[in-house]
Amino acid sequence: MAFATVHDRYSEADIASFYADGLWRPETFIEIAGQQADRQPDKVFVTDGTASLTFSELHDSALALAAGLHQLGIGSGDRVSVQMPSWAEFTQISLALTQIGAIMVPIMPIYRRDDVSYVLRNAGVRTAISCGPFRNFDYPGMYQSIRPDCPELRDLIVVRADGSEPEDAIALETLFRGPADLGPAAGPDDPFVIVFSSGTTARPKGCLHTFNTFGCGSRLLARAFGYSSRDIQFNPSPVTHTTGLITGFLLPLMHGASVHLMEAWEPRAGLADIAKFHTTAAVTATTFLQTLMDAYDPDQHDPSSMRLWVAAGSPIPAAFVRRAAAVLPNLRVLSLYGRTENVTTTTCTVDDDPERSVTSDGKALPGSSVQIVDYEGREVPRGEQGDIAYRGPMHMLEYINNPEETAALFTPEGYSRSGDLGVMDADGYVRVTGRLKDIVIRGGLNISVRQVEDLLTAHPAIRAVAVVGMPDERLGEKVCCYAVLSPGQALALPELTDYLLAQGLAIQKVPERLEIVPELPMTATGKIQKHVLRADIAAKLASA
Repeated sequence: MAFATVHDRYSEADIASFYADGLWRPETFIEIAGQQADRQPDKVFVTDGTASLTFSELHDSALALAAGLHQLGIGSGDRVSVQMPSWAEFTQISLALTQIGAIMVPIMPIYRRDDVSYVLRNAGVRTAISCGPFRNFDYPGMYQSIRPDCPELRDLIVVRADGSEPEDAIALETLFRGPADLGPAAGPDDPFVIVFSSGTTARPKGCLHTFNTFGCGSRLLARAFGYSSRDIQFNPSPVTHTTGLITGFLLPLMHGASVHLMEAWEPRAGLADIAKFHTTAAVTATTFLQTLMDAYDPDQHDPSSMRLWVAAGSPIPAAFVRRAAAVLPNLRVLSLYGRTENVTTTTCTVDDDPERSVTSDGKALPGSSVQIVDYEGREVPRGEQGDIAYRGPMHMLEYINNPEETAALFTPEGYSRSGDLGVMDADGYVRVTGRLKDIVIRGGLNISVRQVEDLLTAHPAIRAVAVVGMPDERLGEKVCCYAVLSPGQALALPELTDYLLAQGLAIQKVPERLEIVPELPMTATGKIQKHVLRADIAAKLASA
């Protein structure tokens, strides 16, 4: 399988500029880990509640694991999937793989047979690394069952094996070997990772990144967050996806900080971990902070060590940011908008006016450029809605095995279309307003669901909300609202209608159906799966 190179994606002038500006650097991933081990060998880098590693232990054990993986026959260009909770071993595995030139393919722990087999086949995975049974699910058994569908898959390595795995599975702890001649590590512009998009609208697509396209994101975000070696990152996000991998691993490693990984999110346990490990910063989907605030009891919890929480992964309602400031007054909340294809599109920074996180999702980072474009890819005037498009040093090289969709991303000026709708103000700050496929077209009227959702977020009875289009024979589509209610609350459609009309919303935009649900379908990164809701309401209407 041949992959695109940095020279396929970027011009020589772009590459030279990225290096000259320090956005890309010549150090390899393992070299950066070695530098931290030399500077502060005994400082604890990672904890997960069970295991911990100092910088020195991380570097040395990663090299030992690289030797074992090399002896297993894994080498340059081989794809190795990693599906596991956010455990300390993930840091050893990812460093070991880059040391032998292999390409990591992280897989979300929530994925099951259908998604996992698709990813393995699409990426051409040779070796799979997974955990033993976890949260009542038999991961090794799943991999055993999909072997017939994945002919390139040879070996299964199990992290924290308990003896119940298949006989031919290899326990990770048996692969830490002595010094070996491993050859050169993967360079900073070689393929580093294939991260699959989270699939909110369709089958996930494999985004190929180099260490520089990913590492650049961590370097730039450190500036935006006022980050230093004194920080202790709190990471409840899955480390096998973009947010967790970049901000829960690369960010603290590259800046000599520490990180506490949380294997599964539970808000009360999260509050306890924050107090225990004195964490200072987090980058998560908005839902993580939302549920933490719901669970927070000032008489029981002490989150005072936290200075910064960056909310990302989905549009951030203004009412949410204001609530966070009121509930946790010592915490600075920033809004960030990113995507797997280009890491961070826009973000607010610690130097911005705090109101910016209420009114926007930030602006482009240094070295990057963002435009709002129309259907033809032409930039629209400031203040007009369009497709948010990115150009800069954090962009992936390609969707693997998908040259048509890769090519279709780009405007004539080389900006990558996101498929997300937004508006840019005169100062370059962007507000995400929805998705191109996340609008309701009711009788020819384009309705931004974000506008309706923002208003409903402030309703006292509603804890979470999603608005989607539902089929209608006469108008094409009507508006449907899915709502999760706060404990002890009730809500009916007439009350919801009166509330929205009182907020000044046009009657044509008011939902014409209300579905009360116990929870919204989410990806592991906290994005609402709107396609699941659209399919649900369509099925209900068809069977009525």
